[in-house]
Amino acid sequence: MALTELPDDAFTNPLLDTYWVRPAGEIDAHLDELRSQPMQFFREPEMREDAPLPQGPGAWAVTSHADIVHMSKNPKLFSSAQGIVVGDMPQEMLEFFGSMIAMDDPRHVRLRRIVAAGFTPKMMQRLEDSVQLVARDIVDDISERGEVDFVVDVAAKLPLKIVCDLMGIPGSEYQFVFDRTNIILGFGDPEYTADFEGDLLTGLITAATDLVGLMNDVAASKSGGDGTDLTSMLMNATVPEDELTPEDIASFFILLVVAGNETTRNAISWGLKLLTDNPEEHAKWAADFNGLAPSAIEEIVRLACPVTYMRRTATEDMEFGGQQVARGDKLCMFYLAANRDPLVFADPYRFDVARNPNPQLGFGGPGPHFCLGAHLARREITVMYRELFDRIPDIHASREPDLLLASFIHGVKHLDATFTPTSRSN
Repeated sequence: MALTELPDDAFTNPLLDTYWVRPAGEIDAHLDELRSQPMQFFREPEMREDAPLPQGPGAWAVTSHADIVHMSKNPKLFSSAQGIVVGDMPQEMLEFFGSMIAMDDPRHVRLRRIVAAGFTPKMMQRLEDSVQLVARDIVDDISERGEVDFVVDVAAKLPLKIVCDLMGIPGSEYQFVFDRTNIILGFGDPEYTADFEGDLLTGLITAATDLVGLMNDVAASKSGGDGTDLTSMLMNATVPEDELTPEDIASFFILLVVAGNETTRNAISWGLKLLTDNPEEHAKWAADFNGLAPSAIEEIVRLACPVTYMRRTATEDMEFGGQQVARGDKLCMFYLAANRDPLVFADPYRFDVARNPNPQLGFGGPGPHFCLGAHLARREITVMYRELFDRIPDIHASREPDLLLASFIHGVKHLDATFTPTSRSN
């Protein structure tokens, strides 16, 4: 889109992709302004005339930490089942892309219970052991180079392999998964959609269909077997009510590669930017890595906030956020704004690896939709940075990040980094 074609509200409407690719200081200043006022209503991105999806009216932007916590704890008032992004989709597409996070109870709690059974301490320990090995191999691959694209060469590789290992996806398919995931979350970013002929929605559906086809093949190969990956567990459930259809498993896989892969890679990517911009905090963490790792990871997630917002739909008329909200209204919980709320976080724009308490909402608000993989994500970020601090401690961002053109994901596409080359591990 040429600059002259930008809409008048391109930089003042947080529902638009263009809002999020400006300098951070401009975004932060506008979020401060929004938080100081009653909740505001913004128009949705404009659909093309030939688009197969309806043009929606818009949504309320919820920026207060307290309001988002309230919404998260009250799913009967604020429904997930009508969609988690601002645009409306047919019901089958909602569940196709959103799995259980686009459901309300009782369907949500049933699917979450079944899937959570796979996140056992034994499974988590196996994955955590794998995280350490993968992180070591990643640093081995770059250690002698001295410069890398930190997103592509480091941050993206770790969570992608862990998610694929969790689901039993062969290593030969990792790049296939990576490419299609970029299309789904980079929907609207020319770098990831330029190769598609026709409308972008077709490209989005094609990418998702490709992932479903892969997952169906993997699920079929696990049926009746004795594998220990999550797909094998779900395909071979011994309790009838715990059986999932192939469609359920494929939809859950799409959720995992979005929530468990893309978000973790963006947290790792933003972490390097934050540590580069705050060398004193880098030094503080390096001096006591294990002692400060828990608080440092929470602080990275707070400011990175890989998922910018989640949508809910009001189930009844109510007064909320200083406004009259009608039944059926959309409300977008801007986690990134809440994570900078000065009523909750002292000096909210300061990166502080020792910040405590830190009730950040980067994994979602408290309630039934809190991120199921939060523990694993924290572990991945910790292990990756331990390996970097130990092996190439002077790694730093050498230029500003190339940001994803998206409102839903606070993403980094590329981040050049340099360091003193070192040898591979023994």
